[in-house]
Amino acid sequence: MQAVCVLIPTMRRPESLARALRSVFTQEGLNGRPVSIVVVDNDPAGTARTTVEALRSECPFPLAYRHEPRPGVATARNAGLAETNAPLIAFLDDDEAASRGWLAALLGAQEATGADAVFGPIVGRIPDETGWAAAYLQRFFGREGPASTGLINHGYGCGNSMMVRAAALPGAAPFDTSADQSGGEDDALFAALEARGGRFGWAHDAWVEEFAPPHRATMRYALSRAFAYGQGPSQTAARARDWPGVIRWMLIGGAQAVIWGAASVALTVIAHPRRADMMDRTARGLGKVFWMRGFEPKLYGARELRRLDAVSPSAA
Repeated sequence: MQAVCVLIPTMRRPESLARALRSVFTQEGLNGRPVSIVVVDNDPAGTARTTVEALRSECPFPLAYRHEPRPGVATARNAGLAETNAPLIAFLDDDEAASRGWLAALLGAQEATGADAVFGPIVGRIPDETGWAAAYLQRFFGREGPASTGLINHGYGCGNSMMVRAAALPGAAPFDTSADQSGGEDDALFAALEARGGRFGWAHDAWVEEFAPPHRATMRYALSRAFAYGQGPSQTAARARDWPGVIRWMLIGGAQAVIWGAASVALTVIAHPRRADMMDRTARGLGKVFWMRGFEPKLYGARELRRLDAVSPSAA
C-alpha cells in the first residue's frame, strides 16, 4: 500500500491545531496503511512547536514539525511538501477537524476513480450569535458536492483534499508563491493539472468540519473572499494569455454585478435573509471584472498575522 502524508499548515491557532491533529490521530479503516503527518508552522515566532510537542505522545503516526517563518499560504504548503516523499498527500487546514473515516474515504475514492486529486465535503461551523447572515456564512465556510463518490469535472480548494500521485505535481514547489498573501494558489495548481489531462474525484463520505474563527465569520471577510473567488476564471485565462477568454469573463462578471447588485439592493431594503447570497454573487461578478493585480484582497500571510495581532495582541 502506498504511504500517505497529511499536511497541516498552521498560523497561530494552537487550540484549533490541536483539534485538527487529534482528528487525524483517531482515523479509522486504514488497514495498516503507512501514514505520517507534517505540521508547517507559518508563524515567524514558531508558536506551534509547543502544541506539536505536547501532542506527540498521543500521535500513532510519525509526526514532523517544520517551521516556515515567511508568512504565506503557498510558501507554507511548499515547505510541507519538501518534508515528505510520500506518494499521496492529504491536505487538512488547521481550522478543520476530520471525521473518523475521512482519510480512508479519500483513499478509497482515489483507488475507485483513479483521480489525480480527490475532494470531500465540508460542514461549516460559525460562532454563536453571528447575526442575520449566519445561515449564509455557514454555507460559505462549507462545501457540498455530489451525493455519491465518483469523478467530477472540476477541482476545489486544498482544504479537505488529497493530491494523489505526488509525481503529478509540477516540480518540488508547485504552489505559486506570488499568491502568498491573496490565496488562489490551489485553484491555479488544479487548473494547471486539469490542462495537463488530470482528473478529479469526489469522496462523498470524506467529510470534515471547518470552524470559522470570529474575525473571519463576518460579511466583510466573506465578501472579500467571494471577490477573490470571482477573480479566478479571469486570472486563469490571463495566465494562459487567452485574452478573448479574459474579455468573455469580464463581460459575464459585469452582467452578474449589475443583475445581482440590483437584487442585493432590493433585498436589503426589505431585510430579506437571502440578501447575503445576492451580495456574494455581486462580489464574484465584480471579481471577474477587476481581476488585475492590485485589486486582489490580501487574506493570508502577513495580512492575516496583522489581523491576529489585532484580535489578540498578547499572542504576538
